[in-house]
Amino acid sequence: MTAPRTLSFGCRLNTAETAAMARLAEAGGAGAEMLLVNTCAVTTEAEAQARQALRRAARADPGLRIVVTGCAATIRPEAWAGLPNVIRVVPNAEKLRPEAWGATSPPEDMAAETGSRTRALVQVQQGCDHRCTFCIIPQGRGVSRSLPAERVVARIATLAASGVAEVVLTGVDIASWTGPGEARLGDLVAAVLAGVPDLGRLRLSSLDPAAMDATLWRLLAEEPRLLPHLHLSAQHGDDLMLKRMRRRHSRADLLALARRARSLRPDVALGADLIAGFPTEDEAAFTAMLDLVAEAGLSFLHVFPYSPRPGTPAARMPQVPHALIRERAARLRAAGQQGATRFLGTRLGVQENVLLEAEDRGHSEHFAAVRLLHPVPGGRGRVVSARVTGIGPDGLLAEAA
Repeated sequence: MTAPRTLSFGCRLNTAETAAMARLAEAGGAGAEMLLVNTCAVTTEAEAQARQALRRAARADPGLRIVVTGCAATIRPEAWAGLPNVIRVVPNAEKLRPEAWGATSPPEDMAAETGSRTRALVQVQQGCDHRCTFCIIPQGRGVSRSLPAERVVARIATLAASGVAEVVLTGVDIASWTGPGEARLGDLVAAVLAGVPDLGRLRLSSLDPAAMDATLWRLLAEEPRLLPHLHLSAQHGDDLMLKRMRRRHSRADLLALARRARSLRPDVALGADLIAGFPTEDEAAFTAMLDLVAEAGLSFLHVFPYSPRPGTPAARMPQVPHALIRERAARLRAAGQQGATRFLGTRLGVQENVLLEAEDRGHSEHFAAVRLLHPVPGGRGRVVSARVTGIGPDGLLAEAA
């Protein structure tokens, strides 16, 4: 049977859930006549991209049966139900239930293999208890809920046994994961590393800087299988903007975190989510965020031009002109590119362990893209040692050992 077609927008969690839904829909009898669209509500641009892609698909195949789900569809189901060829809108609360797709068995703990089974995303947490003034995601995802550690460990053990070389723990706010006895994310990571000795690489998705626990710091220092790559939900680098965003950290906290991470793991790569043009942001506040990129040594940025989300406090604040938001986002991306170039320069001449997603390309432990000068036949899914010889337009250039 041919699996349904899919379109996924937004975060890694959506990617994992899309794969799980596709398996459920296929088990329920759906085939290529169905298109499953998993939407994102984090920005107006993300919603617009999903709507445009949906309309293009309907025009290209008038017989297509489209099912829409995800945060944007959950928040405004009526807006999506009226789009061409949409037969059903499935809210987030139901999208991973087998009965929503006519299936009789549940998905495999909402894990998704990506990159031809070289890397797997495993959901460990759902929802968010924080109420950042710019964010509408809690309306689509609900309160924070954690998957039990034993289920996470069992799923990752299965993936490792099947040959998956790297697992990424993902969720809406994974740093809020909790378990019995006040267990925190570090305890979950420790359980995975101890319970799955065959797992070669464990990576974390975006982390709240205010919620790094002591066990997680210890593992970053001591456990080589926990990869030296932290992506921070920083959002800004100016204290007043962070306060108006209702974030739980300060600029000083971000700088202290960067120093601590490098003191424990000198080669760590730090990335961050940053918002350009938040309401009331003046040039001084924006400059503070630009400066943070260099001061904290941020290597990989996800830059979001601010867009007001109806129903959020930030949407009622004085707005920055749209043209200025675009201009600041471009400047922030340029600063991020400079940060990436600085980091990549530190890897010249270094032997990197590269997880190959194709015979000639993959990612290092720091999640830097690596292109091999000579392909490794049959190498997809393997971790190979490669010496970095240069920097290309998309990342590192390397020669496999």
